[in-house]
Amino acid sequence: MSWQTYVDDHLMFYHLISAAIIGQDGTVWAQSANFPQFKPEEITAIMNDFAEPGTLAPTGLFLGGAKYMVIQGEAGAVIRGKKGPGGITVKKTNQALIIGIYDEPMTPGQCNMIVERLGDYLIEQGL
Repeated sequence: MSWQTYVDDHLMFYHLISAAIIGQDGTVWAQSANFPQFKPEEITAIMNDFAEPGTLAPTGLFLGGAKYMVIQGEAGAVIRGKKGPGGITVKKTNQALIIGIYDEPMTPGQCNMIVERLGDYLIEQGL
């Protein structure tokens, strides 16, 4: 299965606004057509927060220039952010980041479940 199929059939199928699978080095493995154009330093900051949880909380999580207020997550595994009626979930796997961006009527819990379920599956596969 291609990485794009994971984005299209396992993330976007559930009505996320945009989604991507990005290597921990910042290379895009697959993304939805409208995924924000991000800067390498934004991915570096996310990876730093996985290494040292809490580093994004004071400044917020930035992706594509959009700022998300960091809310509860799972240290070293999941970062969740909120922006107005929407937000973002980032799940770290062994090699990649699974990123889902949502807006109403989707709830934060629905986005978390979609992104984290795919991330858990990829971890089980050694990815």
